[in-house]
Amino acid sequence: MENQLSPDEKQEALFQRWLSPKDPQGNDLQFQSPEAEKLYKERITRIKDAIQLKKKPDRVPVAVIPSFYPAFYNGMTPQEMMYDYDKLHAAFRKFTLDFEADVHIGATAPGPGKFFEILDYKLYSWPGHGVSPEHSYQCNEGEYMKADEYDALIQDPSGFFSNVYLPRVFGALEPFQMLPFLPGILEIYGVAFNFIPYGIPPVQAAYKALFEAGGEALQWAGVLGALNAELAGLGFPQLWGGFTKAPFDMIGDTLRGTKGIMLDIYRQPDKLLDAMEAITPLMIKMGVGAAQMTGQPIIFLPLHKGADGFLSDEQFEKFYWPTLRKVMLGLIEEGCVPNPAAEGGYNSRLKVVKDLPKGKTLWMIDQSDMATAKKTLGENACLLGNVPSAMLHLGTPEEVRDYAKKLIDTAGKGGGFIMANGSFFDHAKPENVKAMVDFTKEYGVYK
Repeated sequence: MENQLSPDEKQEALFQRWLSPKDPQGNDLQFQSPEAEKLYKERITRIKDAIQLKKKPDRVPVAVIPSFYPAFYNGMTPQEMMYDYDKLHAAFRKFTLDFEADVHIGATAPGPGKFFEILDYKLYSWPGHGVSPEHSYQCNEGEYMKADEYDALIQDPSGFFSNVYLPRVFGALEPFQMLPFLPGILEIYGVAFNFIPYGIPPVQAAYKALFEAGGEALQWAGVLGALNAELAGLGFPQLWGGFTKAPFDMIGDTLRGTKGIMLDIYRQPDKLLDAMEAITPLMIKMGVGAAQMTGQPIIFLPLHKGADGFLSDEQFEKFYWPTLRKVMLGLIEEGCVPNPAAEGGYNSRLKVVKDLPKGKTLWMIDQSDMATAKKTLGENACLLGNVPSAMLHLGTPEEVRDYAKKLIDTAGKGGGFIMANGSFFDHAKPENVKAMVDFTKEYGVYK
């Protein structure tokens, strides 16, 4: 029956699931009090009204979107949060309850440090493993897919990721390069030969590491699930139901690297375009699957390589936007709310990216001019942001309130706006974060 529902009906079903949360055991969540349940549902309804652009919410919703800030706020290092899950739980719980924004983003950003160690993750350095315990992640760019491997990716994306990509970014899985091409296992004649690699000690060791990493991931996820349930029971919903990426970023961030993909634009543009088309369905399934599992409609898409100046307008419209738009339309078709983060400035992109159904997307705005964004993209989409992270760290509460007032008066006019910082942050003055939240609640009431 679900497949027969319209996109609007699917979205409504996801919002209803979000409004009726489950505990980690799958039972109806028991709220801490009737007041907590009331606040929880009011907050989601406020977010929903802002996104759908059908009516104004009661006031401008407000979110705080940190990176490792909860660690510093609680006197911890990022490394401690990544390796001690009890400290992770405590830090995000205190952060959420102290600032009382309408939604939180959960504690997924720090990631499980031991898991990364078990698999020898090479794509990133993390606190205490390649960077100091007090610092955030560092991406280790490289050509994890070679320039002549586009055909392999295009012909069998899943097989390429399993047998080629994963062994390159996880040192413990390097023996997976020895595994057979499974579609070749069709007949009884000689079928056993295909399974010989599974008996080789390095391959078995890789599976052992995979099982150990799975156990660590399960432990970490259990802490996150308990935290999200506890915060929901106290009246605080989690904003994101999942995550996916723009196909251009998927290739440019994690496969070819920035240098590689920029060369490919000129040297083999058709291969690049075909590869992005090939992985587009995977990116849609990634987001839709997460939303269906969590019961939350908003899917986060960090946009890493689409900002002003990174690509020309012509390149953006040829290489970046078409498959990103397909991903977002695929998410919308299944009832999800794409939440792309327009990192950096998108001033030259705003008229292009507004080409999406009205009331179906939530755009996180970093450095774009919000008055212009409201007049263009804001005609069809809800905007979230764009309080500067630098202001939260270096400014004063008065400066934050003045900036928030300007945002509400421009981007918040008529609805369709959620107050938030425009980019993830590690450092801030608590009084500035508090000023952003409290001022929005006071001044952002629609009359």
